[in-house]
Amino acid sequence: MTRPTPPRTVLVTGSTDGLGRALAHRLAAEGATVLLHGRDKGRLDRTAGEIAAAHGLDRPATLRADLADLDQVRALAAEVRGTTDRLDVLVNNAGVGAGEPDGRTRRTSADGYELRFAVNHLAGLLLGLELLPLLRASSSATASTAVRAPARIVNVASAGQEEVDFDDLMLERDYSGTSAYCRSKLAQIACGFELAARVPAAEVTVNSLHPSTYMPTKMVLQEIGHSIDSLEDGVTATHRLVTDPALAGVTGRYYDRLREARAHRQAYDLRARAALWERSLELVGHPGP
Repeated sequence: MTRPTPPRTVLVTGSTDGLGRALAHRLAAEGATVLLHGRDKGRLDRTAGEIAAAHGLDRPATLRADLADLDQVRALAAEVRGTTDRLDVLVNNAGVGAGEPDGRTRRTSADGYELRFAVNHLAGLLLGLELLPLLRASSSATASTAVRAPARIVNVASAGQEEVDFDDLMLERDYSGTSAYCRSKLAQIACGFELAARVPAAEVTVNSLHPSTYMPTKMVLQEIGHSIDSLEDGVTATHRLVTDPALAGVTGRYYDRLREARAHRQAYDLRARAALWERSLELVGHPGP
């Protein structure tokens, strides 16, 4: 079995809690330069200090941004570009669950979009597009070394997926937090497929996964009250997409934990996917790759 080689630099969004924090610890322990993202400065500082102390490292760089505000997403990308001259992997992990602690009623982002669609889908899409030139350049830089591999975008999605209604994209009718969450995750996966189709796999790969079911994270415990899979299960599955050399050049896939799987059928409907892609680009104000 080929031993995973940690990438040089990884940005993990939502890395002050749960899966993101545990993944950041594992990558740092393996020698990767980890960029930590969160919304709260205190929690960012604590996480950076914990990683430095646990692994005998310098404190990782911390990046503060609320992904419910697309202007802050753009500022986050600019800060990443100012912090590092290379980015090997972007892990879009930050998200809003189906209920507590972010509420079960309909809420909107700073841009007026339904909150779960905005954070779980639009923010990660925009961040990936804004960082795409840096990811591509990092892949080219790697080609001149002994190890050649494309950069990677890893979307932490969910097996909970529901068809997007183009006539009610912002869920203004009969709101359900669960439906909003599942539609946002379908959109995340579908647009991941579309981005993968538009960017050469030799430069950047784009894959999504359901890391595990009901891990003991804050959003699961506060809303569901119990866990099923362990946090380590989710870390292992996500870590594989970040580091496994066997997946170099593999793109446009969806994984259920450690195995390749089929996402919701709408993600494979090319007309629906293209329509969702174009609408999403309009919403985030980006021309696309």
